Amino acid sequence: MFRKSLLLTIFSVLFFASCEDKQSSSEKSAKPTAEELELRRKKDSTQQARDSILKIRKAEIKKANTKTEFEKNDMYPIAQEELMPVLRKYGNEHPETRIRIKTKFGDIDVELYRDTPLHRANFIMLAKNDYFDNTFFHRVAPGFVIQGGNADNQITADNRGDVGSYLIPSEYEAGHQHSYGAFSAAKYAEQNVSKASSPFEFFIVMDKNGTPHLNNDHTVFGRVIRGMEIAEKISQVKTGESEWPVDNVEMDIEVLN
Repeated sequence: MFRKSLLLTIFSVLFFASCEDKQSSSEKSAKPTAEELELRRKKDSTQQARDSILKIRKAEIKKANTKTEFEKNDMYPIAQEELMPVLRKYGNEHPETRIRIKTKFGDIDVELYRDTPLHRANFIMLAKNDYFDNTFFHRVAPGFVIQGGNADNQITADNRGDVGSYLIPSEYEAGHQHSYGAFSAAKYAEQNVSKASSPFEFFIVMDKNGTPHLNNDHTVFGRVIRGMEIAEKISQVKTGESEWPVDNVEMDIEVLN
């Protein structure tokens, strides 16, 4: 009888000791020590660094293996000395004169003039290769102009490099004026005595009295035929000190006919 009681006592002690060990172990797992927390933090930090490096490397590989529309075509980049025959040939093969600028405010339809053939061909060429779809109306001067065709993203810079660093000879001798709704080519002011145009940037005249001081200085190569109310909305967006809109006004441009 005594032996049986002793065995029961020993069993009870072992049982409760086991329970206490389990409880202690559970409490330890529920409340990690400072050393364990520091070890976990270091492991997480190391893994995040590895993930970041891998992500950057994947992006670099993707970019290296992705060609722009311009890189896929043997005619690019276009050298300045080859520009006029290239644009004349392209203009003959692509006679379209109407384009649509799509923005979050609505659409603006533009008719391009045939008597400014170099500017028309260049614009149609860029639009058909989706250059403008990555750009913004980047300059807004209320009552004066809204200017588009630039952006602060890398793809726009890459596209410009792929197209070429040429300038378009002025065609303002065609006689088109900077009236309200005129579609004109921007130009670089420095060392540009010939008043040649930027191939990438354009502006729409927003002054209802026109901007005659720009005549014979910039080439007007089209006019807005629908959507000046949309252009007016864009002209009222909030801008920073550089006239760049605080919220980017993105665009897509579609060639109509």
